[in-house]
Amino acid sequence: MRRREFIAGLGGAVAMPLRAFAQERERRIGVLMYATADEPDSQARITALAQGLQEAGWAVGRNLRIDTRWSSGDLARLRKDAEALVAAQPDVIVSGIGPTTSTLQQVTNTIPIVMAQAVDPVGSGFVRSIARPGGNITGFTQFEFTLAAKWLELLRRSRRTSSVSGSSGKQSGRLASRNGR
Repeated sequence: MRRREFIAGLGGAVAMPLRAFAQERERRIGVLMYATADEPDSQARITALAQGLQEAGWAVGRNLRIDTRWSSGDLARLRKDAEALVAAQPDVIVSGIGPTTSTLQQVTNTIPIVMAQAVDPVGSGFVRSIARPGGNITGFTQFEFTLAAKWLELLRRSRRTSSVSGSSGKQSGRLASRNGR
């Protein structure tokens, strides 16, 4: 064994317990849901979050705690749940659908908030832009409005260059006559 390999191996062996010790700090995630706890879709989302985190090395009970609040569609309760989550000082808060993000935005501007989904985060005032959200809110959106104009442009171009219709693959009369058929 060469000297460099030995020293590298020794350094790795010393650093490994330190890395393991540093990773054992329990992280806290708050989750604010506008739904009820017994809704199967909502439970599936919470389960998927925990599974995804576990795949990344974060396990509930080992180095992770998830505090979920279910507001059951009640706006007054949503506000109280948001305030309680913020008071608990989690490392990050995941906001579910509905008014959860706007409520959290009113309650904190320091704790990071991850939107599970938002229709128009820029138009709603959650982020400055999709590319550079700024502030303490980031997350996922189902639709990027600036792409709509590009989609329309592509549709117009495809309509001008082709008249193929249906799924049979046969050319329409206008296209066939242009192709000399």
